[in-house]
Amino acid sequence: MVSTKSSKTRCSHSQTSLIQTPMTKFNAIAVAQRVLKIETDALMTLSDNLGEEFTNIVTLLHALKGRTILAGVGKSGHVARKIAATLASTGTTSLFVHPTEASHGDMGMIHAEDAVIALSRSGETKELADMIGYCKRFGVPLIAMTCKPNSTLGRSADHVLLLPDMPEACSITGAPTTSTTLQIALGDALAVALLEARGFTSKDFKTFHPGGALGAQLSCVSDLMHTGAHMPLINIDTRMDIALEVMSEKGFGCVGIVDSHGQFIGIITDGDIRRNLDKDLIHTNVKTIMTPQSKTITPDALAAQALHLMTAQAPKVMQIFVVENNKPVGILHMHDLLRAGIA
Repeated sequence: MVSTKSSKTRCSHSQTSLIQTPMTKFNAIAVAQRVLKIETDALMTLSDNLGEEFTNIVTLLHALKGRTILAGVGKSGHVARKIAATLASTGTTSLFVHPTEASHGDMGMIHAEDAVIALSRSGETKELADMIGYCKRFGVPLIAMTCKPNSTLGRSADHVLLLPDMPEACSITGAPTTSTTLQIALGDALAVALLEARGFTSKDFKTFHPGGALGAQLSCVSDLMHTGAHMPLINIDTRMDIALEVMSEKGFGCVGIVDSHGQFIGIITDGDIRRNLDKDLIHTNVKTIMTPQSKTITPDALAAQALHLMTAQAPKVMQIFVVENNKPVGILHMHDLLRAGIA
């Protein structure tokens, strides 16, 4: 029986040898560049060899009445979870089912109207056997994502998303690196192809991402704008003393000008007033002070687009009127964008 002391001593020596591995001849950047070069070459090979089968699979999933089920074990399982999440967030109903759990009852989650995408580099993952058999028994379309079309998975599948059989970037251990990068990239390509085939929009995307920075960036102008009586609006025939009262009351630092038909024709801001202090402002008509053809935006535009319009080009503005059919329907202030986490 080895004593506690000797065991601790051996452990200490082992840890010390790892920590003291000499780095003088080790070039971390060169290793990283080699890995990235291997994986980039593999991605280019994948792209160059996409064929009609990819289109067939997109067509199948686009017409699917049920869900797209992702399955995989180990690193392929982690990637399968990621692909399922990406598909779900871009309009394709999907979920991940672990093959082992499927063999112990979760197979009931897979229905006849679904399709299964099974990920396995070798195509010989034993844990997939029951799921393969279930798909064949109940006529569930099976799509293999593998490097080996003649493997058990490849031969059993109705369709194959073929990955190029390229070397793993970790040549010492053969750990999944290149293959998992290819799986992720092909999953992304599948998700985006389905997204565009469905006509999925940024508004649809926001429905699945209501929170956080991404949700904020996908907010529409109509979500943030002030409407109705909150808008600082006056008629073209109004005098500046009334305009100043409206500006002060509404608190946006501006007033919008409309013609007799309610069409938006210009704006007066704090800056316009400062530039015209030498005039008898109180008795001046707003048409002599206003800035015509000012920046406007539509209510269905993304709030991020409003931010770009307000800040990207001179003159930069703190507020912008929202118009529909050239009639003002709201006003958006920079502070609204700040509060929403967009600016």
